[in-house]
Amino acid sequence: MKACVLPAPAPVETRPLEWREVPEPEPKPGEVLIKVSVCGVCRTDLHVVEGELPKRKANVIPGHQIVGTAEGLGRVGVPWLHRTCGVCDYCRSGRENLCDNPDFTGWTVDGGYAEYAVAPRDFVYPIPDGFSDTDAAPLLCAGIIGFRCLRLAELSAGARLGIYGFGAAGHVAIQIARHWGVDVYASTREAKHQKLAMELGAKWTGGSFDAPPVALDAAIVFAPAGEIVPPALQTLRKGGRLILGGIHMSDIPSFPYDLIYGERVMRSVANNTRDDGREFLKVAAEIPVRTEHQIFAMADANEALYALKHDGVRGAAVLRI
Repeated sequence: MKACVLPAPAPVETRPLEWREVPEPEPKPGEVLIKVSVCGVCRTDLHVVEGELPKRKANVIPGHQIVGTAEGLGRVGVPWLHRTCGVCDYCRSGRENLCDNPDFTGWTVDGGYAEYAVAPRDFVYPIPDGFSDTDAAPLLCAGIIGFRCLRLAELSAGARLGIYGFGAAGHVAIQIARHWGVDVYASTREAKHQKLAMELGAKWTGGSFDAPPVALDAAIVFAPAGEIVPPALQTLRKGGRLILGGIHMSDIPSFPYDLIYGERVMRSVANNTRDDGREFLKVAAEIPVRTEHQIFAMADANEALYALKHDGVRGAAVLRI
């Protein structure tokens, strides 16, 4: 089969992925073979390709928002959380996202920038009717992680939410927040992303460091930029919650204690549970969530990652066979 292989992490400007022939994967007991239709492009893929996440597998095939067909299951999606141990304290207490011995699709095991992929049967999701393959791909990480962030923000109807960074995750999260009756204030540096936020129902948009016109009950930082954290904290009311939605972030600068005094809470989101995925896909189908995407050929994954890195994608990038 053909796949995009990463011989060694490097800046995407050097086009490090190689589109080449590799052996077709063989499913082990409990796994399914998936004929890939599309694979979403996530900022986490960029962190893998550029080495911001440490190398875990030689010649890895990236990609963890896979939509394809599996014999006996039909159309399925494969997310970031590839497999958990099932026996550690976290798995046994319903927190499998914190598993001590997990695998992650497209990082510790091969992912979906390929014609075929394998995944554990118990960790794939059926794709709800009403979503095309291309529409569904961004839901499998950007959507699920955004949903987990929203749940941890503990919002109710009438609450005010800030979203920092308005890419794939932001443009899905706003649709869920608006469905729940939450007012959204979007801070993002690109004019095209601000325009998309307004189209999707934001009450206000501004630059990454612009203060919204009201105090917020919660904020989610999707941008991997630690310098956004102090100004985001400044926007919160007493008791407000700041949720950090990325797997990697640049260093957070020091800030005065006053920014978290008043029982403000700051917490990260680590991966997802399968329950997160199931509940999100159900809600996404009910709304229904609509994704905006830019399509690239699978062989052009380097170009998609370059566009993502340089804010050249409105919504989500999706690779298609």
